[in-house]
Amino acid sequence: EEIDILLLVLLQESCREVEAVISYLKPQVVFLELCSSRVAVLTPQNLKVPTLAEMVDMWKKKHNMFGILYSWFLAKVASRLEVFPGSEFRVAFEEAMKYGGKVILGDRPVQVTLRRTWGKMPLWHKIKLLYSLLFQAVFLPSPEELNKMLKDMDDVDMLTLVIQEMSKEFPTLMETLVHERDQFMSSTLLRTASEHSSVVAVVGKGHLQGIKKYWKQPVLIDDLMTVPSKKPTVPTGKILVSLGIAAAGVAIASGVYLAGKK
Repeated sequence: EEIDILLLVLLQESCREVEAVISYLKPQVVFLELCSSRVAVLTPQNLKVPTLAEMVDMWKKKHNMFGILYSWFLAKVASRLEVFPGSEFRVAFEEAMKYGGKVILGDRPVQVTLRRTWGKMPLWHKIKLLYSLLFQAVFLPSPEELNKMLKDMDDVDMLTLVIQEMSKEFPTLMETLVHERDQFMSSTLLRTASEHSSVVAVVGKGHLQGIKKYWKQPVLIDDLMTVPSKKPTVPTGKILVSLGIAAAGVAIASGVYLAGKK
């Protein structure tokens, strides 16, 4: 039986398209660009930017520092656009549940992605990246400018656009946050398609070309799941001190900027 695979592109207005396609096709499997750690987006929730206290609490619970600030930064961007990330996934999940479709979370575990991203960066790049996230979050473009950027770059989604911009200074970000996940999802989607008669995959627009590129290409999943071994480096406390100095610099710069606007 011919395998029916449809890759849906995530756009702000695409929730209705996702619902309509899945409702019409009723595929055996709905494949989502999610992992078990991100399954919370499948339940309705309010868009919320983490507070400083919540971020400190996450750090005390041994969460990856880059992951904490990166999530905070993306939440700031999403709040500026008034878009809840992952709403299309929730719609796809709910539609599949209506007729008893199987839902597969096909993305690489987010903690592996974050640890590989962090582990591949030299210390100076880590400090510089954290500062960059803080600075850019303070001086985010207006909603109009952000939406124009998305329209001008019609082959990416909001998340990929952010990563592309950051990768101009930190090249490894595109490798671990986008290209490696393209390979991982292409491989898991191919395996899923070979085991089921019909599959609808709901993925971010920025992953579409990569999944096509690696389709039926040899992918070493074990290598993509390997977390770089920890090397002796400057203690986390010193990184936090540097980050604190960076935050103070951002606060001062923000004050100067706002004063100049008056």
